[in-house]
Amino acid sequence: MSLAVYGHPFSSYTQKVLIALYENGTPFEFRCIGPDTPQHSAEWLRRWPLRKFPLLLDGERDIAETSIIIEYLQLVHPGPVRLLPADPMAALEVRFLDRFFDLHVMNAAQHAVDGALTGDPVKRQEGLALAVQKLERAYAWLEGKLGGRTWAAGADFTLADCAAAPSLFYADWTHRISESFPVLRAYRARLLTRPSFARAVEEARPFRPLFPLGAPDRD
Repeated sequence: MSLAVYGHPFSSYTQKVLIALYENGTPFEFRCIGPDTPQHSAEWLRRWPLRKFPLLLDGERDIAETSIIIEYLQLVHPGPVRLLPADPMAALEVRFLDRFFDLHVMNAAQHAVDGALTGDPVKRQEGLALAVQKLERAYAWLEGKLGGRTWAAGADFTLADCAAAPSLFYADWTHRISESFPVLRAYRARLLTRPSFARAVEEARPFRPLFPLGAPDRD
């Protein structure tokens, strides 16, 4: 087996890559980074000292950054589900939405998580307030963008949905998507029923106590 993924099941960005792998049934070895597997942590840091995961290992080739990893998989280890459209303009829309979910949903929620992890009540509140502000803007934009679409970019499940699934999953835990955004709520619900993401959610379930804002008793 040439492919290995260094990451953690509860990590949103790790889940993004796992979804892509599960969509195409791509065989790989998962090397969990944690206190019980110091050998994986050491090898991961040797290969990628910027201390970010996931990291894909293909033989001796290291591939970092989730969007690049997923595009690499399509180029080198393609499967039946094409996550980037062949048409360049359609692919551009998918890439844009991928960046939107990473930068304006996933990273926005991270402000609240980072604040909570400090253990400082003031920083916790400040982080949450910033996350709420940014997420409300993102939710409102997505509500209009996703109207009439099954998946983020249209009828087909793509890279954009790989990004959307974990970002909306954790964002909703951080700042609930309100009933005033029915299109977005329905889209998040569809993502949870997608077998690839449902598998990632189940694999991460034992780690829910790690969520510093308190994982809700749902999903």
